[in-house]
Amino acid sequence: MSVLIEIPEEIYKTLQVKARNSGKTILDIIIDIIVNELDPKTRIEVYEKLFNKYLKEAEELYSKGDLVQASEKYWGAICALLNIIGELKNLPHYKHIHYAEIIGHVFEETNDKEIPRLFASTERLHANYYHNFLSKREFEIHREDVLKLIEKLKNYIDYIRGTK
Repeated sequence: MSVLIEIPEEIYKTLQVKARNSGKTILDIIIDIIVNELDPKTRIEVYEKLFNKYLKEAEELYSKGDLVQASEKYWGAICALLNIIGELKNLPHYKHIHYAEIIGHVFEETNDKEIPRLFASTERLHANYYHNFLSKREFEIHREDVLKLIEKLKNYIDYIRGTK
């Protein structure tokens, strides 16, 4: 479900700057502001729902051939998982740099040398959203990496929670 809201131009411009500086979309900035008002358990539940939503949308866009929009949805799915890790480990997760730091933390804790490389591939898709430079074949390589990173991050989250 989508709802259209009207935002004053001054606020929108401020959101644009904040989004650009943090490497997020305006929608992500608005979601972050709202989610930060919730208790930690509810925040994690919201991030889990966002992960599922973004991944589903990414796969749908990919199947339709909309690689640019799919790129950003895959990025959003990864960010949602990193937000969950940030919440569970009490790490900041509000800017692009925080996501890189969380990836570094996961790498150090697991010693899984694929983690940083897979994240770099995810960042490549994020850049593709802004610049539309990947061929379909290149996109598919990065998509495979994102799906692999998703599984690794989900397993790590299960490990933190003690469910695996």
